[in-house]
Amino acid sequence: MEYIFDTHAHYDDEAFDEDRESLIGSLREKGIGNVCNIGASMESCRTTLALAEKYPFFYGALGVHPNETKDLTEEDMDWLRKASGSEKIVAIGEIGLDYYWDEPDRETQKKWFVRQLSIAKDTGLPVVIHSRDAAKDTMDIIKAEHKGTTGGVIHCFSYGADQAREYLDMGYFLGIGGVLTFKNAKKLKEVAEYAPMDRLVLETDCPYLTPVPYRGKRNSSLYLSYVAEALAEIKGMEKDEVIRVTAENARRLYRL
Repeated sequence: MEYIFDTHAHYDDEAFDEDRESLIGSLREKGIGNVCNIGASMESCRTTLALAEKYPFFYGALGVHPNETKDLTEEDMDWLRKASGSEKIVAIGEIGLDYYWDEPDRETQKKWFVRQLSIAKDTGLPVVIHSRDAAKDTMDIIKAEHKGTTGGVIHCFSYGADQAREYLDMGYFLGIGGVLTFKNAKKLKEVAEYAPMDRLVLETDCPYLTPVPYRGKRNSSLYLSYVAEALAEIKGMEKDEVIRVTAENARRLYRL
């Protein structure tokens, strides 16, 4: 049996407060081999670290999501740098730009994006990039500050094939999740078809972005097989082979 690697989850989210232990406890027997839990705020970085240390098949990424950067300090950056030395921490993220709400202002987001990219370079860890409605600025900052350094993944890839080509040319992986199963996901399906198989990784972003047929319900790694199925169809491959290759890609991405 091939085991799925969920490269992007948020099991510290309050959506899992009622059944976190039992759900995580059931993952292995249901085909989930590894999970990378992703920090999104200073608080969730601490809970991510605790989860990664508690469960042998969990890893963690530490970073602050653009919408959470308003009150960041240099002390926070010092903590992030030190904590990322833990052997279960495999990336800096999720970091980036999110102009959907414009919260906080764009200059603040850019400042802390650049600052966290520098922590990735200092520690040698790959990055997990979040980019929403900010295609040009994200690309410009990555080209200026990160290209050719520690690599990483563009999480929940939501742009077109032209952007995908540029990221692939720079050596980044693309994160593919539940959106691939949505009827209106024409752009992502084109990207999935275009991108080489050895540069795609599976992710849930749970509890968000649940695939069809469970769209609208809380997401978990257990639903990733639907994404693998959709990707297998697009690529003309067996589902098991998609699971095997994407898990191998995830291990390369996170250097395991």
